[in-house]
Amino acid sequence: MASRLFATGIGAPEGPVCLPDGSMYVTEMSASTLCVTRLDPRGNRRVIRTTGGRPNGLTTDGHGRIWIAEAGLRALICIDESGNEIRRMQGEGADRFLFPNDLCFGPNGLLYMTDSGMAAEDFINGQAFVDGYMDLDWDGRVYEIDPAAMKVLRVLDRKIRFTNGIAFGPDNHLYANASFSGEIYRYDVLGEAAPKRVLFGNVLQPDSNPDFKGPDGMAFGTDGRLYCTVYNQKNVTVLDRRGEVADRLVLDGPQPTNCAFALEGRKLRVTEVGKGQVEEIDMPCEGLPLHLPKFA
Repeated sequence: MASRLFATGIGAPEGPVCLPDGSMYVTEMSASTLCVTRLDPRGNRRVIRTTGGRPNGLTTDGHGRIWIAEAGLRALICIDESGNEIRRMQGEGADRFLFPNDLCFGPNGLLYMTDSGMAAEDFINGQAFVDGYMDLDWDGRVYEIDPAAMKVLRVLDRKIRFTNGIAFGPDNHLYANASFSGEIYRYDVLGEAAPKRVLFGNVLQPDSNPDFKGPDGMAFGTDGRLYCTVYNQKNVTVLDRRGEVADRLVLDGPQPTNCAFALEGRKLRVTEVGKGQVEEIDMPCEGLPLHLPKFA
């Protein structure tokens, strides 16, 4: 299944959210953009809001509001479809956000967010990691948040080495990954007061690439498989229900950051920062429907 280009000329895209009319939202993380963008069904670009920090992950709720993991501003921000800010939170005390990365809603209406565990200025320069980044004191976290009250309810996990992608599976367990180790973790957030970190699988493949590579955004299909973009590995790695590698979908660009299933047809859209594009792949299944809660 070869990929094709859906959109080009995007400034380091991330956070894809597909919409019913065939359009989609993405974030643009490049220093010259730093915005939330809407791409129409032909891939044409329109800026919704410039945040000015480093917008990363996105999701939407049942009202069509857009939720932004704003890594540069160390904030969770909610805007309407026109780009007007509705609410914002940054965490408090020891739970002050460091690098909000990705987010998703759960079947209980709560919002789940990864925080990679270090403020951007301490480990990144543009799109590149600083020297010695692996040896820094990472405190990657997974948060459970009440989106109506804008309040952290639980810190589900911490001390992960660069927490990144997050998604709910068909088993109603939460999945999050660690970019440095390549590991995918599973949490029973609906059944346990203090969910344990359970290793589900690993998406790294052995090769001669000396640069950093690791899992980024991910999405589940109706086939029960987990589709995970692997940065600097030039593929979407597919894990089956047992967490074993079932396939690797090769991409055009080397640095995929996230993926989302289109809502019409069996297609997976992948954001890629190396060439600044969104790729599209025909799939054997549709995407697992996302949770879209409605709340005041």
